[in-house]
Amino acid sequence: QVQLVESGGGLVQAGGSLRLSCAASERAIRTLTMGWLRQAPGKEREFVAAVTWNGVSTSYADSVKGRFIISRDNSENTVDLQMNKLKPEDTAVYYCAARQVLTSPPPSRASAYDTWGQGTQVTVSS
Repeated sequence: QVQLVESGGGLVQAGGSLRLSCAASERAIRTLTMGWLRQAPGKEREFVAAVTWNGVSTSYADSVKGRFIISRDNSENTVDLQMNKLKPEDTAVYYCAARQVLTSPPPSRASAYDTWGQGTQVTVSS
């Protein structure tokens, strides 16, 4: 089973940017759909973004469209999430996630992803 480790979280002011990275081990991600989920305090885990195994197709939550960009490097076994124009409502723990079933476009619901990492905290101050 793939192991996922997130990094890059932190505290940033509204309007700023952060780049999250996910490093995978134990399995190559080139045969996996990869995504990012997030969970804010008191809320359910929600879908943020995803990318197909070959990087051709992406999906984004409406709340992050135009601000976040997901990318992957299968040769490095990594997935990144570039987050721009951050808002206080983006504050959450962000999880890298994987899905074994390959579909295009990638599914935009959190329940579709069956493996995730420990998460990294992102805090956006107003």
